[in-house]
Amino acid sequence: MGHLEKVRYHLEKRPVRPVLEVFSGVEPDPSLDLVLQGRDLMNRFQPDTIIALGGGSVIDAAKGMWLFYEHPGVEFEFLKLKFLDIRKRTYKYPKLGRKSRLVAIPTTSGSGSEVTAFAVITDRGRDIKYPLADYELTPDVAIIDPDLVETLPRSLVADTGLDVLAHGIEAFVSVMASDFTDALALKAIELVFQYLPDSWHSGGREAREKLHNAAAIAGMAFTNAFLGINHSLAHKVGGEFGIPHGRANAILLPYVIAYNAGLPTKFVSYPKYEHHLAPEKYRRIAAHLGLPAASADEGVHSLIEAVHGLNRSLGIPATFAELGVDRDLFLSKLPELAEKAFEDQCTTTNPRLPLIRELEEILRQSYDGLKPFKEERAKAEREDRFHLPELDQQLPHSPAAGPLEGSTLLQ
Repeated sequence: MGHLEKVRYHLEKRPVRPVLEVFSGVEPDPSLDLVLQGRDLMNRFQPDTIIALGGGSVIDAAKGMWLFYEHPGVEFEFLKLKFLDIRKRTYKYPKLGRKSRLVAIPTTSGSGSEVTAFAVITDRGRDIKYPLADYELTPDVAIIDPDLVETLPRSLVADTGLDVLAHGIEAFVSVMASDFTDALALKAIELVFQYLPDSWHSGGREAREKLHNAAAIAGMAFTNAFLGINHSLAHKVGGEFGIPHGRANAILLPYVIAYNAGLPTKFVSYPKYEHHLAPEKYRRIAAHLGLPAASADEGVHSLIEAVHGLNRSLGIPATFAELGVDRDLFLSKLPELAEKAFEDQCTTTNPRLPLIRELEEILRQSYDGLKPFKEERAKAEREDRFHLPELDQQLPHSPAAGPLEGSTLLQ
């Protein structure tokens, strides 16, 4: 019995048998057009409960459908407006839950969308992923059932698991991080390093369950602390070249860690971030994982090497070149991608506020597999400032993972 049949079976056992309508065929990285198709079905069917059964794309799509179903006059252009503080913003999302409630049942272990205030919707016309953010988008109920991820294909296990890792690391070093989010983020990072290799290699039940928990734990961390430029860049590169979100995050992560550990070109203090803490917080992650971390420099180096090693063990390409992206096309898109990433909502909470040219350099190096910011590191050493970790070799070759698989939305 498939996941959809199981849910239908349990619903139909209720004393008052519900009337059901199914919307299926949600593609990875759901588009605005698809969201509006789902809204049209909801307008005809008028559900009082929406059940999002599937991966992050399905749950994100359901959030968008829920919003447009309850508030048909909402303009997408306003929904994607940036903000500095999610609680104090120019545009206020309308109240949800008056016509229906949203139940999220994840069947992958990655996005954490079942517990977050975020939904990523793609504008196909512009090839841009827009992260929508408001606590009104948080599902009313999340059901975290490890039985639903026992048969996940290996490619999906790797992509989604590494997305969890990026969520945890970015939430931990975010300018909005707190004691509460730090505890959640560290636990999620720990679970990924401990259980993702076994989940990918052997598909053990305990490993799959722990990763499923990690996805939700990381989701609770970043829905409060938010993310950073790793996701900003992954949103734009993934949308432009059709790269699965988790895989794009995994390739970028070592370079982003190295960049964030450097001395900021510019700095804006926040109530919980009065000076640059990223190097020390990366060291704390490394120490928590039992890696060499006697100094910030050593901790950053250890963490980068650990991420490299985890990626390699899961068959994740080390660079976008290895993934098969055409070099000339990639390089021609760098200025545009960097500018779009700079404007991404996630950039505002990154621990190091970037320049557009710095984002462009991160992308360039993630394509070629060069040593992260070699020139900046040398300059920092000459000026006796904190320097970036030394990486002695270019990233090793890894075979590309397979394609993502689709999921189903039940309402």
